[in-house]
Amino acid sequence: MRYSRWSFRMFLLAGVGVTALAGAAAAQSTVTAPSAAQSAPLALPPGATPAQAQSAPNEAPPAAVPDGQPGPQPVQPPPAAPNVTPQPVQPPPTLPGPAEPQPVQPPPTLPVPGQTPAPPAPTQQTQLPDPNSTLAGKGTDTSDVASVTLAPKPVLLKAGQATWDQGFQQLSDAVKALRAEAQRTGLAVAGRPLSLFVETTDDGFRFEAMLPVAIAPGGQPPALGPDFRMGTSPAGAALRFLHQAPYDDIDSTYETITAYLEAKSVVVKDAFLEEYVSDLNDAGDPNLEINVYVQPK
Repeated sequence: MRYSRWSFRMFLLAGVGVTALAGAAAAQSTVTAPSAAQSAPLALPPGATPAQAQSAPNEAPPAAVPDGQPGPQPVQPPPAAPNVTPQPVQPPPTLPGPAEPQPVQPPPTLPVPGQTPAPPAPTQQTQLPDPNSTLAGKGTDTSDVASVTLAPKPVLLKAGQATWDQGFQQLSDAVKALRAEAQRTGLAVAGRPLSLFVETTDDGFRFEAMLPVAIAPGGQPPALGPDFRMGTSPAGAALRFLHQAPYDDIDSTYETITAYLEAKSVVVKDAFLEEYVSDLNDAGDPNLEINVYVQPK
């Protein structure tokens, strides 16, 4: 743009010079004729001869042409170009690569016309046995007598006998032996240990210690040691009494059971069942918890 502005200025100056020359020419073409006085010859200066006068031309200075327009102005230098810092060239954007081919899903199998589709196979859910489950839940009040139904369970069984003074220790040792045999043979424990009192005398008692275990349906029991065998826990209707006190005080619980059966005129089987909700570690444990079941005839 700076070059076009400079050319336009020179164009204006050139137009002004042409106009001045045209005015001067017009002024010369309109000069009037000289008068008689002006056309008469001039008198000779003193001492001048006619020959000298003729030889000297009558030179008149040219009339000055008035300058009506200002002269050309000095040309301004073009402004300096600004110092532009070059910007870094940005790399072109990376085009995405071709999409990976997706595996083709096979079409669904259509049922044959006239044929009923087979139902889906049931999903087998493996549920681990609970080693702390009881036969009929847990009691919460020692004064409460609950009527329950015992579900039969496969048990690992060991028979034994003991005097009344050695009763707690013999029961505790029998439970430990059952747990060791279950671990040796790979049987999973599926409940709290039990003791079925099959005979009582003044000197002591005979019992069958039991440990509920899990056996797959149709599965074969493992080979057991000579002191162990497989069996089933007692099942059916029963009355549940709760003992929460040291094992040394369990006679008071059986006195309560006897009084209740007499008051209700309930005839029961000779055998009674103890379920050890707590571990038999200390006979004097005040928090020892035992479920005692008696089954009516």
